[in-house]
Amino acid sequence: MSGQIRKKIERKLRIRGYGLKMDGLEEILFFVNRFQDAEDEAIDLLLDHLDHQSLKSSIIDKEAVHPVISLLLEAEAAEEESPSSSSSSCHSSIRVVDAFLVPKFRYDPIKKHFFQHTGSLPIHGEASAKAALYRDRFLLLFQRVSRDQHFIKPAFDTDVETSLCYQKYYWGFEFDKETILLAAINNTISGWSKRKEMGDGCHLSVGGRRYKITTGFFTENTIIVAEGEMLSEGIFQVNTCGFPPLENRDKSFKVLAGHDIFGCGTLTKEDTLRLADLEKRAVNDMFVILSNIWLDNEQKVMEKLEAILDGFENVEIVPSLFVFMGDFCSRPCNLSFHSFSSLRLQFGKLGQMIEARPRLKEQSKFLFIPGPNDPGPSMALPRCALPKYLTEELQKHVPNAIFLVTPAVNSNRLGVKFYTQEIVFFRQDLLYRMRRSCLLPPSTEETDDPFEHLVATITHQSHLCPLPLFVQPIIWNYDHCLHLYPTPHTIVLGDRSEQKAFKYTGITCFNPGSFSDDNTFVAYRPCNQEVEFSAL
Repeated sequence: MSGQIRKKIERKLRIRGYGLKMDGLEEILFFVNRFQDAEDEAIDLLLDHLDHQSLKSSIIDKEAVHPVISLLLEAEAAEEESPSSSSSSCHSSIRVVDAFLVPKFRYDPIKKHFFQHTGSLPIHGEASAKAALYRDRFLLLFQRVSRDQHFIKPAFDTDVETSLCYQKYYWGFEFDKETILLAAINNTISGWSKRKEMGDGCHLSVGGRRYKITTGFFTENTIIVAEGEMLSEGIFQVNTCGFPPLENRDKSFKVLAGHDIFGCGTLTKEDTLRLADLEKRAVNDMFVILSNIWLDNEQKVMEKLEAILDGFENVEIVPSLFVFMGDFCSRPCNLSFHSFSSLRLQFGKLGQMIEARPRLKEQSKFLFIPGPNDPGPSMALPRCALPKYLTEELQKHVPNAIFLVTPAVNSNRLGVKFYTQEIVFFRQDLLYRMRRSCLLPPSTEETDDPFEHLVATITHQSHLCPLPLFVQPIIWNYDHCLHLYPTPHTIVLGDRSEQKAFKYTGITCFNPGSFSDDNTFVAYRPCNQEVEFSAL
């Protein structure tokens, strides 16, 4: 019997994305064995309360689980009288994945499979790490495109016109206005078919020649597929250039062969079906997402924020998760900033506001994501969490607040697992910077909405910030934290631009707007991926 309970505990922990050490397992067994006829309810109750804790790691040991068990044992008698009460207090399965703890995988083009990087990943990488950054980005997209039906040459080519087609396909990392394509990485794919699926872009003239581009922002360091003709002079004349085609999420998972790239644990087929069923029934779960919250602005921000908390405190079912994105100060927290003690008090005041609303404090989680101008050791991505000095006053009032526990927990790129759904949050003024760095005016044939161009760019590039490193520095060894592969279900781009939502190839992408500028925010229902724009 004990062996069956052990397997049950391990399975339930795995479903919620936890790992387990032996001392942690023994501690949980000690608790569960007190409920001989209600083991499932006891395990679920324990995990529900464990989800509310700010854990140092997703690996559960005795130190992490013992305080939770101690509190639950105080209510043991009440739980035995009403074992079903655990289900009524069950919190939705929300797991937060820190960017710095996302496992690193690389693609081997010879063996044609992914392998996990082992060993340490220092923040200050060697020079080879910079070259590896570009190689890994390229190979990630190369393996994806090589499986696309439009880039696979048929075994028997019977169409004479097609086989004599002059077109060839080239890969390139960088291009500029003078040369169109700097690097022809691969010219071995013969032109066996004309590509019409690359999109109908607008006609532009560069160097006296007109050509087409597809939707998106074409900047340096973006990886493109170019279609054209190799002239007798050895010049590759581009007719159309665009981004690598997207791949279905399920198809990507088959190639990954069970690897956990998102960083929230792998699931069996049975576990996935069970979670999918729970997800469909979680119609009351809602995320409230606010970006650019200036805590030092009393009238325009703090008073409005208090009104929002009052409103959600009085609804029938409170939100499962509040996501607060920076910047948390109206002034950049750089070397000339000398008001850290004041900002610390303002975080404490926010904690008092939440504590004064008991239903939110007890039933909701609060996730804080730093902005580009918030305090931190550097401006490189991914950024570390806010310093503990600023946040510890808030955490005294709100135990469900998710901040840093160790120096490497939390960042401005965060993943959230909601049952089977993968949701990525990214706080960066990306739209403005992408438009500034764009080498060519974006196509207006399919859309003239800059946000839609941005979404197309990051999804096709499988990268949250495909800007040149001199525009946006990235920690070389942690570039994989910004990858979008396989494509997540939802991408939340916190940006100072206006509210926008765009469903692109099944991926829900939206910007909640800037709360400090126009008091806008978003209420998001993950069960059906419904985005509700809100404002005060």
